[in-house]
Amino acid sequence: MPQTLIAEFAPVLEASHYLPCISLIMPFEPKMNLQNELAYKLKVAGDKIERELLANYPAEKVLPVMKKLRQVIKDLSYNTHKISIAIFVSPLIEKVYYLDLPVEEKIMIDDTFEIRDLIYSKKEIHKYLLVALNHHWTRIYLGNSTKFILLISNVPNNTAAYSRDLPEKVANFSDQKKEKEIRFNNFLRHTDNGLSLLLKSYKLPLFVMGNANAIGHFKTITHNSRHIIEYIPVSFKESTEPDLMKIMEPYVADWKKIIETNLMKEIAEAMDKEKLAIGIKEVWKVATQKRGKLLVVEMNYTYPAQQGSKEEIIFKHDEKMKNAFFIKEAVDDVIEKVLASGGAVEFVHEGLLKEYHRIVLIEYYREE
Repeated sequence: MPQTLIAEFAPVLEASHYLPCISLIMPFEPKMNLQNELAYKLKVAGDKIERELLANYPAEKVLPVMKKLRQVIKDLSYNTHKISIAIFVSPLIEKVYYLDLPVEEKIMIDDTFEIRDLIYSKKEIHKYLLVALNHHWTRIYLGNSTKFILLISNVPNNTAAYSRDLPEKVANFSDQKKEKEIRFNNFLRHTDNGLSLLLKSYKLPLFVMGNANAIGHFKTITHNSRHIIEYIPVSFKESTEPDLMKIMEPYVADWKKIIETNLMKEIAEAMDKEKLAIGIKEVWKVATQKRGKLLVVEMNYTYPAQQGSKEEIIFKHDEKMKNAFFIKEAVDDVIEKVLASGGAVEFVHEGLLKEYHRIVLIEYYREE
């Protein structure tokens, strides 16, 4: 946060007599819902907040902040293409974020704002891609905790379609085993091409299921290995979607671990493309320049900082300097910057980003 803003907000952020501070986080999709319906939900939330405030604070403290909240709600834009909002209101501050973050409705009343509460309010959506292989067909599913949806790619999903891909001299081979292997590899190569296209639309954890031989062949030809969370060895000739879901249950039980594994793959890919800011100082710089696509930070990581000579420069706060206007929590400010510029934020367990100084920011880049 710029030093001028720190000076402006310091009384609110640090002095308890400016209670209360209101945080309202909720789904907000005007393009999917009637404006009147959303307005009613916001009114209900506002009424609930007012009742809770009056039960815990004197009326003279409640009325000014409620007046401000009602005005913020009235002035909301219904032309957004985002899917959620976060409203932060105190007697001196009002902030509204329109986000691409799926969230659960959450109301918090406290003496401070916690931008991390916004990330903790994210709705967990257990979606993943599954490639099911055998020697005759392949199918790609979009899966979640309750159902599978068969995705249609632009390539045939049956090995019979690839007989014509055999070179003429191979087609006359008496070695049928060799012929089948070539046809199967052609089939898998086309399947992988279709998968590459789907992954551009569905940026989700990816699993590959099949017998050991099919998986072995797929590993040698795939260009999507960096997306694959796990290979699942299982034999089947035909398998229904409920059967596949049953097989997947133990593999998706620890969803946080899956998300963290997927995030580490994204981090490695961004590093290969030289689009990864590492450590709070580099992350702050990229976030200030509004180039942040995905911030990944360890839980409970904090960093009090001093503003440098430029807005994009910070350094660690030294308590001996006795500067009243230091940045109390630079990590929270980075979260705010990334969200405000349209990026996303994920928390991971402590220690997972040890080699990356506990915080990284993936920059926007054009995918090949």
